[in-house]
Amino acid sequence: MADIMFACVHNAGRSQMAAAFFNKHKTQEGIKGISAGTNPASEVHPVVREIMLEVGIDLSEIKPVKLTTELAQTVSTIVTMGCGESCPYVPGVKIVDWAIMDPKNKPTEEARAIRDEIESKIKVFIAENNY
Repeated sequence: MADIMFACVHNAGRSQMAAAFFNKHKTQEGIKGISAGTNPASEVHPVVREIMLEVGIDLSEIKPVKLTTELAQTVSTIVTMGCGESCPYVPGVKIVDWAIMDPKNKPTEEARAIRDEIESKIKVFIAENNY
C-alpha cells in the first residue's frame, strides 16, 4: 500500500494537521501520511503547533516540505486542501480535494474548529478506504 500525501500551499497548517491525524488514526501498517506544499513556509504556523499540542501531537520539529512531481510520484493518493492549479498532476495518482479553510492568522477558536474538521474528515477517509 503506497503512502498518502496531504497537500496545501504552505505545508504549514492544513496538510500538517491532516498527515498527523492520518498517522494517529490509521489502522494499517505499512502506510503513512506525508505532507507537502506548493510554496512551503519556513515553519509550521504557531497557532497550528499550539492547537495540535492540545490534542497531544507535537509539530514543533516538523519543517514544511516542497511538493514536487517526484515526491508526488511516491504516493497512491494526494488529498489537496487549497493548492488548486499549482498541485501537480501525476498520472496514476488519485486526487481528492477537500475545501478546508486555511488556519493561518485565524484566532485560536477558529483554528481549533478547522483542526476538528480535518480530524473528522481523516477518520471518515480512513474508514472509507480501509487505511
